Amino acid sequence: MSAAALVSIALLGALVGSVVPQVSRHFATADARTRALPGPWPVRHPWVDPMVATAVFVGAAFAVGADPALPVFLAVAAVGLVLARVDLACLRLPDPLVFVAGMLALGGLTFAALLAGTPGRLLGALAGATTAAAAHVLLALLPGSRLGFGDVKLAAVLGLPLGWLGRDTLLTGLLLPHLLHGGLVLGLLAARRVRRQTLLPLGPALLVGTWLAILIT
Repeated sequence: MSAAALVSIALLGALVGSVVPQVSRHFATADARTRALPGPWPVRHPWVDPMVATAVFVGAAFAVGADPALPVFLAVAAVGLVLARVDLACLRLPDPLVFVAGMLALGGLTFAALLAGTPGRLLGALAGATTAAAAHVLLALLPGSRLGFGDVKLAAVLGLPLGWLGRDTLLTGLLLPHLLHGGLVLGLLAARRVRRQTLLPLGPALLVGTWLAILIT
C-alpha cells in the first residue's frame, strides 16, 4: 500500500474519530433514559478519539493491505468505535448499531468475494460468524456467566471479518478478547477498583481483541 493511501486512511480515521463522541452520546443518552442509568462521560480530551480511530484505521490498513475487503474492515471499525464508547458508558451494545455493523460486514464481504472471484472466502466468513456465535452462546449459558446476548451478537458480527482472514485469525480473535478482559478484571480486583459483583463491559475487549488478532496474524 502506498504512502499516499495510508495518509488518506489516517485522515479518514481522524475524521471518523472526531464524530464518534457525538454519535455515541446519542445512543448512550437514549439508553440511559430507558434504563435509568447515568449518561456518557464528558469528553475532556477531544483529541483522544481521533487518535484512537487513526491508529485503528492505519493498523487495519497495514494488516489487510490490498485485500478488496479493506473498506469493509474500516466500516466495521468505525461502528465498533461507537459501540465501545456506548458499552463503556452504559454497559449495553445497542441492537441498531450491532445490526448496522453486521449488515456492513455481510454485504461488504459478499461484494468483495464476488469482485475478487473468491466465494470460498465468503464461506469462511460465514463459518467464522457461526463459530463465534456458537462459542459465545455456550459461554453465556454457563452457570454464573455474565456474558450478555448483546456480546454474543457482536461476537457473531466480528466473526465475519475474522473468518474472512482465515482459521488462525478466527481462533486468535475468539481467544484474545477473553484473555484481555480477564487480565483487566484481575488487575482491577487486585487494585481494589472493583468488586467481584461489579459488572464490566465486554464489548470493548471483543473489539480490541479482534483488531489485535487481525494485526498479529
